[in-house]
Amino acid sequence: MTTWIIGDLQGCHESLQSLLADIGFNSARDELIFVGDLVNRGPDSEGCLRHVQRLCEAGSARTVLGNHDLHLLAVAAGLRKPNRDDTLDAILAAPDRRALLDWLARQPLMLHLDDDAVTHAGLHPDWDMRTASDCAAELQTELSRPDRERFLARMYGNEPARWAACRDDEGRQRFAVNVFTRMRFLRTADHALTLKAKGSAEQPPEGCLPWFMLPHQRPAHSRVFFGHWSTLGTVAWPTYGVYGLDTGCLWNGRLTACDPESGTLRSVPTAPGEGRSPS
Repeated sequence: MTTWIIGDLQGCHESLQSLLADIGFNSARDELIFVGDLVNRGPDSEGCLRHVQRLCEAGSARTVLGNHDLHLLAVAAGLRKPNRDDTLDAILAAPDRRALLDWLARQPLMLHLDDDAVTHAGLHPDWDMRTASDCAAELQTELSRPDRERFLARMYGNEPARWAACRDDEGRQRFAVNVFTRMRFLRTADHALTLKAKGSAEQPPEGCLPWFMLPHQRPAHSRVFFGHWSTLGTVAWPTYGVYGLDTGCLWNGRLTACDPESGTLRSVPTAPGEGRSPS
């Protein structure tokens, strides 16, 4: 069996099918793990979501949630307005919309591969693996409730920005959502989230570094596989034990898969007509 961890789909369904053909994926033998952002902005969000759901329900795939997946849940609940470039209408109009969204909401924010982890945006350096697992489990419990709208209503916000400043359940949960789904740069002095910066790792904001370049509490030999950062520029960062698998499929880049056992990377170009201009 080969496990492949796949970067952000964001509604690029033809690109996904091309990548699965390229790696010779066999659902009876192999496993896929998706790093989240299954939907939005690409032309076929519904196709991506249903394809991943089928694979997961067949036992040949797993996925974590990304910020665009959470955005879909919030829009569906009437708690966020759709953005101009959203491509969620087909999902929201689907006759089985509730069942589809309920399935999505039950997916985790973090997966373990032995001592390694898969999340959408990364792991905060102030967390050890037990803390990260506990935070992910807490969020999954909240999202799996029949009244998840209560959680979604308080999910958005940039504060608290520091783990040490999380004083209550709401603050801790919002911080964890931001770490798992939005984080890129952290302030070096106190590891505070700097959520507005989106540039390359080589050009961090003043006083900041990419989250994975800061001293961390997870086991030294562990690795983190993540997406979210299409401008990261490099996939494998062996010095820091991380793989950033969002290679900008949505932006006419490539869709990338990684075999975590060997470190092998495979990718395909964005399918014709699926990419968008970054402008």
